[in-house]
Amino acid sequence: MELYKAPTKCWIKVIDENKIPPASTPIELNESIWFDHIDGIYSYCLNQKGQVVHLVAWAEVIVDEDMIDVSRPTKTGEGQ
Repeated sequence: MELYKAPTKCWIKVIDENKIPPASTPIELNESIWFDHIDGIYSYCLNQKGQVVHLVAWAEVIVDEDMIDVSRPTKTGEGQ
């Protein structure tokens, strides 16, 4: 499904070529990423290290069922 159709506040995996803008944190295919929300044509996501990742809204993703019980990662720099 396209990212904009996925439920927010859940773990997803990108299943097609990296769909990120040039300045975003790089990702790997099938990497688990916390999808927070869509913001225009990009999204606000966090990788497992807490780094911000911006995927394009039309990126092909699946919900990561293996991470269903894992909470949102802490953004790098939060709480410090």
